[in-house]
Amino acid sequence: MTCVLVTGGSGFIGQHLVATLVASGRQTRVLDVRPPGRTVANAQYIKGSVLDRELVDQALDGVDEVYHLAGLPGMWVARKDDFHAVNYRGTEVVISAARKRGIARLLHCSTESILFRSSPAGEAGVEDTLLTADDMPGPYTRSKLLAERLAMEAAASGFPVVIGSPTMPIGPHDHNLTPPTAMLRHFLGKRFQFYLDFVLNLVDVRDVASGLILAMERGKVGNRYILGGESIPLKKLLEHVAAISGRDSLRVPVPGQLAEVTAAILEFMADHVTRTPPSATAEAVRIALRSTALSTERARRELGYAPRPIESALRETIAYLASTHAA
Repeated sequence: MTCVLVTGGSGFIGQHLVATLVASGRQTRVLDVRPPGRTVANAQYIKGSVLDRELVDQALDGVDEVYHLAGLPGMWVARKDDFHAVNYRGTEVVISAARKRGIARLLHCSTESILFRSSPAGEAGVEDTLLTADDMPGPYTRSKLLAERLAMEAAASGFPVVIGSPTMPIGPHDHNLTPPTAMLRHFLGKRFQFYLDFVLNLVDVRDVASGLILAMERGKVGNRYILGGESIPLKKLLEHVAAISGRDSLRVPVPGQLAEVTAAILEFMADHVTRTPPSATAEAVRIALRSTALSTERARRELGYAPRPIESALRETIAYLASTHAA
């Protein structure tokens, strides 16, 4: 029986990945600093950080494959250095330990937030674009870009690493409210919706879990696979949300520059006064302003990835928020 380790397996994507792995007959071990919001029967849980080199090495004992999902997914933390520590150094620790253990294959879970063209005239597809840390719009994306570079360098040096890049997952059991779900919750609670219109790509979290497994099984070493669903303008998404929830609102579009200034003020207050996550950050706005429609063609062609329509997951997410996180 194949034994796999999932770092960050208690997170939103992680718990669905763990459930799918267990259901497929794999012996599954989870390493996470948090307890699972939803425990998967027959999975082994180890509490701890990917920054703990000794614990990571112990967690790899007897493991054949590693799914590295551990990281800080939000756009705000009280200590900005935590992004680099967890996202970059954590990846360094896991890859180094996996290489020493002779792990057969490693899947690095990245993010679509670092995927955009450096210029409108760029000829390379966004999936193959290699940007630098200086191109990134803030500390979160810099840390994720550097972590992905580590994965690519490991693959180039002969270690079998494949990269999966989920877009914005939604669906059931998002107990910690990841950014896409938090965004939906924010708008559900607003009678007046001030929004920056941009293209976002939503995907059912269960399709992401399946896509990560496909990338592990069939992906070409060193390749990046975008695991997305449907690209949709935020304006149109808010119309769908209103129709599903029955909560109509007055929607007011906001220019990009005003949105960035407002977010910077909110972030400053969070950093120095409230010490709680703001409703928007300057980095998140910059990501939105650079967003582009993302293609899953490579994942479909090479992996057999086949995401379902997003409507059902959107309804489930809205129902979950209405019942457990009502504003």
